[in-house]
Amino acid sequence: MPGAIHAEGLVKTFGEVRALDGVDLDVPEGTVLGLLGPNGAGKTTAVRVLTTLLRPDSGTAVVAGVDVLKYPNEVRRSIGLSGQFAAVDEYLTGRENLRMVGQLYQMGAREAKSRADELLERFHLADAADRTAKTYSGGMRRRLDLAAALVVSPPVMFMDEPTTGLDPRNRQALWEVIQELVAGGTTLLLTTQYLEEADHLAHDICVIDRGKVIARGTSDQLKARIGGERVEVVVHEREHIAVAEHVLSVLGKGETTVREHTRKVTVPVVGGAKLLAEVIRELDTRGVEIDDIGLRRPTLDDVFISLTGHGAEDGGLDNGLESGLANGAHEGGK
Repeated sequence: MPGAIHAEGLVKTFGEVRALDGVDLDVPEGTVLGLLGPNGAGKTTAVRVLTTLLRPDSGTAVVAGVDVLKYPNEVRRSIGLSGQFAAVDEYLTGRENLRMVGQLYQMGAREAKSRADELLERFHLADAADRTAKTYSGGMRRRLDLAAALVVSPPVMFMDEPTTGLDPRNRQALWEVIQELVAGGTTLLLTTQYLEEADHLAHDICVIDRGKVIARGTSDQLKARIGGERVEVVVHEREHIAVAEHVLSVLGKGETTVREHTRKVTVPVVGGAKLLAEVIRELDTRGVEIDDIGLRRPTLDDVFISLTGHGAEDGGLDNGLESGLANGAHEGGK
């Protein structure tokens, strides 16, 4: 049975750029899907298609049980969207922003006021409710934007890089709000470049690169693809890299990786702390001075680099260009 968000074969091109190239997605009800990818991977384009803001060239999509292409107005009544930039009217107060959204959804004045008050409390904005939004900090604007997306308590939420630009404290606060939403039954598609964020929030992760889905699974499943524990050694002298590589190749259980510019040598291992102690003894015996050594499990960063060959902030099509192309296509279709 398809999930609360389901897409098959989504294709979208902008000129010669293939922003989506046959994307399939499925998000079970009450779960979080982390859509992970570098700048320009197609994340924002996918969100725009699923939220009816952009029409795909081909493929199908169903959100909250409704066909996105056939019944876009009905889909809009069932979703909330928080984009990369806070979409609030900076000349209205926080309270006025939320009441206006309620009225746009044809709520009665009393109901809109009550819902606004409730959300201001929930997002810790009550003390600033009657200040104009232009006086808000970036974190406060982001919380107000998220509150606006929840005025009608949608069963399905889309958040496109919601914590971009937030400091660690505000990011953590927003994570807590997201967890509360999902615990209450909301289904969420979350796009992010922060691998820690996907690791922390998502039940499942879908990695997208150059418009294609290149991997999917839980965080642990994706990490398992590149093996278990590894020993990392940073030698003090560049001429000792070869010696360290030899030691690790003998004691490790896989192919060593050498990064000359950081003097780091890495190898998969079995045996944990006991083997780490053996590596230290062997390097000391051979007179290799080390700046750092450690035993660690792979992270989502490692998975991402292994899958794409580059970091999460790198990419072929600039994210701003992708958004601009999507905006232009949407406006052109009006």
